[in-house]
Amino acid sequence: MPLLIVVLGVLLLIFLITKLKLNTFVSLIITSFVVAFALGIPLDKVPTTITEGLGNQSGSLAIVFGMGSMIGKLVSDAGGGHRIAHTLIEKFGRKRIQIAVILASFIIGLALFFEVGLVVLLPIIFIIARELKMPLMSLAIPMAATLNVMHGFIPPHPAPTAISQVFGANIGHVILLGIVVAIPTVIVSGPVYNHFLRKLYPQVYKIQTENPRLGKIEEFDLDKTPKFGISVLTAMMPVILIGISTILEFTVAKGSLAHDIFGLVGNPDFAMMVSLIFAIYTMGIKQNISMKRIGQTVENAIIQIAGMLFIIGGGGAFKQVLVSGGISDYISQMFATINMSPLLAAWLITALLRVSLGSSTVAALTGAGLVAPMIAASGVSPTLMVLSVGAGSIFGGHVNDAGFWMVKEYFNLSLKETLTAWSPLTCVIGVVGLGAVMTLSVFM
Repeated sequence: MPLLIVVLGVLLLIFLITKLKLNTFVSLIITSFVVAFALGIPLDKVPTTITEGLGNQSGSLAIVFGMGSMIGKLVSDAGGGHRIAHTLIEKFGRKRIQIAVILASFIIGLALFFEVGLVVLLPIIFIIARELKMPLMSLAIPMAATLNVMHGFIPPHPAPTAISQVFGANIGHVILLGIVVAIPTVIVSGPVYNHFLRKLYPQVYKIQTENPRLGKIEEFDLDKTPKFGISVLTAMMPVILIGISTILEFTVAKGSLAHDIFGLVGNPDFAMMVSLIFAIYTMGIKQNISMKRIGQTVENAIIQIAGMLFIIGGGGAFKQVLVSGGISDYISQMFATINMSPLLAAWLITALLRVSLGSSTVAALTGAGLVAPMIAASGVSPTLMVLSVGAGSIFGGHVNDAGFWMVKEYFNLSLKETLTAWSPLTCVIGVVGLGAVMTLSVFM
């Protein structure tokens, strides 16, 4: 019954948006109330559950998401994105441009959350697509696939890091084997999926000369744009700060001053603030751009993402209703009496939670808690369990996932196009990731 309520809630949400043409945020809030009542959440707790979900989702993303958008806009408006795009085109050429996008996404995705990596990279790939007169989706698919894979498999991303601790897995082993799993997963979910999607659903592959979420992107004289090195460094500064600090944090004693400093510098909010200040200098002051224009760029970045923050918050409200309504408890009871491979069970439970709850991080953490006792009983590798849960946490992203709405808005897609292009992509990542993990288990 609870899963039926979730399905009906999702159908209601789709009806409100597609048939009644209601605002997405309003549709999410209405659906959250209806589903909360149906799941039996006490009436006096329904409003607080929804505001808690909205606040937690928006609050956790506001600084990182907002400042990431500002950095991306500063790089773009100064011509840094133009320089990066031209250099990648020159070095890789049109035929191998997807490889360039995957490499850039792999590097950026090492330490940045999926949402922030999307914000930083999208202006760059939009310029590349426009310069080469290619459909944006030709490059957006490999970019988003790579970022999503990194988010699900590789520490220091929240889910793989946290579940490594739950399972007692060595972080270094998770990173190493995570990269091994990530490579075939990115190849299949990026270029291969891209090839088949274009044949099956060519309507998505439209040429875009402008994007409402990015605003107007100027034309630049290449000689007057920032150099390639400083442009890449500025775009990657959050990655560098978070990545290096996270690694160094493991080399010093817990509770020491050095550990606290590395923890602060590696904190996404602090790292984004430092990176934004760095971007203001490298992409603004150093380029002889006035503070007034820099201020306008930052303001425009905020305006462009304001609506999206509400939509993401609405997705968080829906997710919280599902969590508080006992969906995770219901799913754990379903698997209590089933006998199967711990790796497969971990994947199935997490995938069901992901489809039901929306948040990949919540699904991963909840799934890890449910299957943790299997490790001691079966002797299965904790590292492979981390990766199996990671694969399940990516599977089946749809309307209750904040990332789904980001992809819809940033790629300028309709709801139907997003369901047709994005949701199957997350399924491909989840299934191929599981296949890679199961293959590794044969040798471990």
